Amino acid sequence: MAPKETGLYDTLGVPTDAPFEVLKKAYRKLALKLHPDKNPDDPEAENKFKEVSSAFEILGDEKTRTKYDELGMEGMKEGGGGGGHSAHDIFDMFFGGGGRRRRGPGEKEKGKDTVHQIKVTLDELYNGATRKMALQKNIICPGCNGIGGKEGSVKKCDSCNGVGITLQIRQIGPGMVQQVQQPCRPCGQTGEIINNKDRCKQCLGKKVVKEKKVIECEIKPGMKDGEKVTFQGEGDQAPNIEPGDIIIVLDEQEHVTFKRKGSDLFMEMSIKLVDALCGFERNIETLDHRKLLIEIKAGKVLDPTMMKFLDSEGLPGKYTHARGKLVINFTVEFPPDNWLSRDKLSSLESILPDREIYQVNELSEEVHLRPVPGPTDNGYQRMSSGHYAEEDDEQGGPGGGVQCQQG
Repeated sequence: MAPKETGLYDTLGVPTDAPFEVLKKAYRKLALKLHPDKNPDDPEAENKFKEVSSAFEILGDEKTRTKYDELGMEGMKEGGGGGGHSAHDIFDMFFGGGGRRRRGPGEKEKGKDTVHQIKVTLDELYNGATRKMALQKNIICPGCNGIGGKEGSVKKCDSCNGVGITLQIRQIGPGMVQQVQQPCRPCGQTGEIINNKDRCKQCLGKKVVKEKKVIECEIKPGMKDGEKVTFQGEGDQAPNIEPGDIIIVLDEQEHVTFKRKGSDLFMEMSIKLVDALCGFERNIETLDHRKLLIEIKAGKVLDPTMMKFLDSEGLPGKYTHARGKLVINFTVEFPPDNWLSRDKLSSLESILPDREIYQVNELSEEVHLRPVPGPTDNGYQRMSSGHYAEEDDEQGGPGGGVQCQQG
C-alpha cells in the first residue's frame, strides 16, 4: 500500500488527523500572514496565498478531504475535486468580506474590507476588555478633495482611452496572433493624466493620503477564538468608492492553567495519594482573580477517573449571561517504589480495605511487566483517565463532594 499523501496537510502545517477546528485556525493565521495586500513586495505572495487557500478548500470539506486521503492530488484532478472558488473568494467568505449585495442605481462601489488579527488572552475573553489599535488607512486628500490636482487639470489618458489598460497584438506564429492586455504606463493604470506642475503638492496626484487611525476594539466576555469585530465604513477611502470595513479577528492565546471548550473551562490539579484518600483543601485563582476553596472532606475518597466541576465558573454563552462550568481533572501522584519498609507495608495493608485473593495456577508461566512507552514511541497511544471522565461529564453527572467558596 502506497504511503498516504500529506502535501496539503504540510501546506497548512497540521497533522493528517487534525480536526476541522485546527484546520480552520491554521488557515486563518496563514491567510492573514500571506495575503498579497500585506506582502506587496513579495512577488510570490499571491502564489503562496493561493496554495494555502486551495489546501483549506479541499481539506475543509469532509468529502473532498476523504477523497484526497484515499487518492491524493492525482485522484482529485481526475474527479474534479474542490469547489472551484478563487483564493480571494475563500478568504472573503471566511472573514465575512464576501456575499455583498448588488449595487442599486446610483450606488457607489464598495471598497475592499481590511482584515487585522489581534492576539487576546483567555483573561480578556473571560472578563471583557477594550483594546486600542493604531492603524494606517487611506483618506481622500484634503488638499485637492480627491481630484489629484487643480480644477480642470485632470485629463483622460489618450494611450488607453481612460481605461488604464492597453491592448497589444503579438504574432505567435504564421497567421496566428495573440491579443495581450497590459497596464498603461503613461497614466500608471489610472486612466488619467495630470501635468506635473498641476499635481496636488499634498498627495502628488494620488488623490488619497495616509492617515493614522486609532480604533477601540471592545472584547465582550465570552467571545471566542476567530470571532470578528467589524467597524463599518472605516476602511480605505478612494474617490467615488464607498469605504470598506475594518474587520478585527480575535486570536485566542493558550493559558497556562485553563483550557477552554465552548463556555466551559478545564484545568488539571495534581494531588498526593494521601489527599485522595484522606481529603484536602486547595485554593484556585480564577481568571478574575477571586480565590475559590476546593474541599474534599475527610472520609470522601477521590476517584481520579471522574472529573468534578463547579457551576457558573466558566465563560458566559453568546446568547445568555449564564456562565459555563469549571471542570477539574484530578491527577493522583503515587509514591515512588520502596517508599515504605516491608514491616510498615503490612501495617498499612491492615488498615486498607481487604484485598481480593485470586487463585494462581501452579503451571502458570512467569512473565515480567514493563512500562508502556510514551504516546509517540513505537506507535503506542496513552489513554488518560480524563478522556473517559470527560465523556461521563457530558452526560450530566455532577461529581459530588466538591464545595466552592470565596476566600
